[in-house]
Amino acid sequence: MSRLKVPISLRVTSILLFLVLAGHVLIEAKQFFLPICMAILIAYLIFPITSFFERFIPRIFANLLGIFLSIGILWAIFYLIFLQMKIFVDDFPQMMRQALSNVTNLELYVEELTGIQANQQESWMRDRVKDLFSSGSSFFKNTFRATIGTVANIGLMPVFVFFVLYYRNKFKEFILRIVPQHAHDKAEFILDDISLVTKKYMGGLFIVVSILCVTNSLGLYMIGLDHAILLGVLSALCNILPYFGTLIGGAIPLLYAILTKDSLSPAAGVIILFIFIQFLENNILTPNITGGNVRLNPFLTILVIIVGGLVWGVGGMFLSVPVVAIIKIICDHIDSLRPYGYLLGAEGTEEHAITWNKIVNAFKKFKAQKD
Repeated sequence: MSRLKVPISLRVTSILLFLVLAGHVLIEAKQFFLPICMAILIAYLIFPITSFFERFIPRIFANLLGIFLSIGILWAIFYLIFLQMKIFVDDFPQMMRQALSNVTNLELYVEELTGIQANQQESWMRDRVKDLFSSGSSFFKNTFRATIGTVANIGLMPVFVFFVLYYRNKFKEFILRIVPQHAHDKAEFILDDISLVTKKYMGGLFIVVSILCVTNSLGLYMIGLDHAILLGVLSALCNILPYFGTLIGGAIPLLYAILTKDSLSPAAGVIILFIFIQFLENNILTPNITGGNVRLNPFLTILVIIVGGLVWGVGGMFLSVPVVAIIKIICDHIDSLRPYGYLLGAEGTEEHAITWNKIVNAFKKFKAQKD
């Protein structure tokens, strides 16, 4: 019996329709799916703690103890940020006065440079600065209100985390039971690989962000910025978002330095500091702590992060990288999907990559030609 050939237009239409429906379901069911997905990642993060406790006490108590410890640490972090944020908001009037003074100096500089009169610039620029601080004050206050509301909405997340940890063996056994017998070894290897990569990613991300909190705060304090701890912690927390987080994290103290300091030296110091921190994170911290088990294609990863942000907001941006890593692991172990795994990976461009050896060899060639 010959197979019925489906026209390519119908196949493409079916795929597009499926993507549209799937995207609509994910957006509409965000309040349901997002806490569960976040709970799975958090479960991977605290799994080393609970597995350690399981050596001495039953799993149910080990899971509860690990969750309570995590909640305590999270509460302490938010409380520290809240205290620093309260001081920051109280200083808004003084910062606005300094920012307006800086705007006046900038107007005089622009007038000398371009000949445009200061009074023609003043109204627009001063209104923008006032709007910035006014909206900023309400933004920080509304952010904390929204955070409290979000915490209330995802109050079931600790319950999800508990059951993910408690039934982890049952979930694994379920997957193995629905997989054909001849594919059990491959399925178990894929599950173990996913578990290893996710644990290393989540644990490494927590350690990297903790190190950056200290590094950023010390660096900003040495530069002479006020509220160095708050700015350093906020900048470090932005690194939870891949690629975009570093730019956003560096922009926060840079904007603060430009608007509230009477010279550009602190702003220059912030730029130098975050260039150094970016180098430190990308070349030392992340490769050695998070691990390089799965190297992803940066271009496709950025696209997926954007899509995740459109679908689930900041939570979707955070979830996008581990989701892509899991998809790549699955594709790498299934023959028919390996081309997609190759597309998602970073391999294939090694000859064009800039490495230390290539720089040294280029320097040697240049020196030889000069001699």
